[in-house]
Amino acid sequence: MVETRKIRIDPSELALSEKMIHINRVAKVMKGGKRLRFSVLVVAGDGSGHVGIGMDKAAEVPEAIRKAGSMARKNIIEIPLAGTTIPHEMKAKFGASEVLLKPAAPGTGIIAGGSIRAVLEAAGVKDILTKSLGSSNRINVAKATMLALSQLKEPKAELERRRGPAPVAGAA
Repeated sequence: MVETRKIRIDPSELALSEKMIHINRVAKVMKGGKRLRFSVLVVAGDGSGHVGIGMDKAAEVPEAIRKAGSMARKNIIEIPLAGTTIPHEMKAKFGASEVLLKPAAPGTGIIAGGSIRAVLEAAGVKDILTKSLGSSNRINVAKATMLALSQLKEPKAELERRRGPAPVAGAA
């Protein structure tokens, strides 16, 4: 199992913008007929390294969007950025969907589509190359993208972790 960072971030301190990625009409067959509800996937981010996704259902679309937005704000994570891109290449899988994220040179733009683009724009990544592998299910692709972003490491902190503690001067 790959280690992921789960540090709670207070969404009230951030200026978050929300974007609806996917809306789906779902039906439950009951005795008197079909009960229709709406399932919505929303991404929330501040455009400077904080992003979260949320999914919820309700009988009406606006209520489902509100509930999903609330879930997205609760699931905010902080991602390390190296300028306008990510610090290193990352591959993550969720269900049958797999995403590959590669850093890109400044000016490249976001080379991504669908759910991956929405999540990366909300996170504030400006230059990145991506590839969606496996299933193209929008929900699983968005969750795989979030998983990949949560596994990114800060280069300086990772280097320090690999080297171990610094030797103390004068100790023999």
